[in-house]
Amino acid sequence: MPTREQMERNRFIRPYAHRVLRSELWRFTRRSVPRGVALGIAAGIIIPLGQIFVAAMLALPFRANVPVAAALTFITNPITTPFVWWFANWLGTVLLRMDEVTQVAPFSAAMQQTEFDKFLEWLTGETLVTAFGLVALASVCSAVSYLVSAWAWRWWIGRKRLRAMRLRRERLERARHAHAHVHAEAEAEL
Repeated sequence: MPTREQMERNRFIRPYAHRVLRSELWRFTRRSVPRGVALGIAAGIIIPLGQIFVAAMLALPFRANVPVAAALTFITNPITTPFVWWFANWLGTVLLRMDEVTQVAPFSAAMQQTEFDKFLEWLTGETLVTAFGLVALASVCSAVSYLVSAWAWRWWIGRKRLRAMRLRRERLERARHAHAHVHAEAEAEL
């Protein structure tokens, strides 16, 4: 995981450093962390090269946490990439086969009209079937990871608050008990 100082020295990020290194993009908040998780996973799955750079740049308009987005691009690495591409190819084949069966064929028609198929192939460097599968996989994984990380964040904060309330209650009880003990001793002396 690159540090903030290393990112300042990176020649690709240096022109954008004043934006990427804003402090609010580096804080861990309940909104920025799930956004960073979703962006990092999407960039990690879809983008074949320069994933960290793309995730950091996407974090700007979405106000996502830059370190989280950059770290989660490592979801794809030399070990996991072949499995991700195999699954994306399988998923793309299934989705496009279902698209052919329907009379409207919304995926194929939309991609041919907008030339989205060429863009997908250029973006991912893969064939249309695999590229379509990568985008579908990234969309689902990003949405699920956003929801899971938002829920996990709330759960973690809730536990911290409950623990703090319990400790405050225990301190208050000890103080009451000590005060009652001192009061009882004072009455006993009288």
